[in-house]
Amino acid sequence: MPEKQFVVFKVGAEEYAVPIFEVREIVRCGEVKELPNAPAYLEGVINLRGNVVPVVNLAKRFKLTTTSEEAERKVIVSEIDASRVGVIVDDVTEVLRLPENQIEPPPAIKMDRDCVKGIGKAGDRLLVLLSFRNILSDEELHELQEMN
Repeated sequence: MPEKQFVVFKVGAEEYAVPIFEVREIVRCGEVKELPNAPAYLEGVINLRGNVVPVVNLAKRFKLTTTSEEAERKVIVSEIDASRVGVIVDDVTEVLRLPENQIEPPPAIKMDRDCVKGIGKAGDRLLVLLSFRNILSDEELHELQEMN
C-alpha cells in the first residue's frame, strides 16, 4: 500500500499535518519582530541565518486558541512559490507515514480556503491534513513575497 509522509504539529489541542515535502526546516520561534499595520495573522518577521522570513501565526489565522508559551512555539519554514514563509505552531510532534487508504477527502462543507486537503486516520487519532500553500490567498502571499 502506498504511503505518504507528514509532519505532525499541534495548535492548541488540535493535531494537524502537512506533507513533508512542504517543510524546509523546523526551528524554535525565537524573537519575532512585529511589523506596523500588518494583518492580524502575520506575527512579524524572524531572522533565519541572515534571511528575513515572514511568519504567519496559524492559531490567529484559523482563529484557534493556543496553549503554548511563546518560548515553546516552533516555526515550520516552508517554501511557497519560491519564497520562504514561516508558520508558527504550538509544537511539532512527529513525522508520520500514513497509508493512502487511511486518508479521507476533506469534509464537503464550505471553508474559506482550500487549505484542508484531507483527514488522516492514525490509530484512534484524526489529523487535519493541510497545505501551507493554501493557508494564504494569492494576494496575501504576494504581499509576503514582497518582504523576501
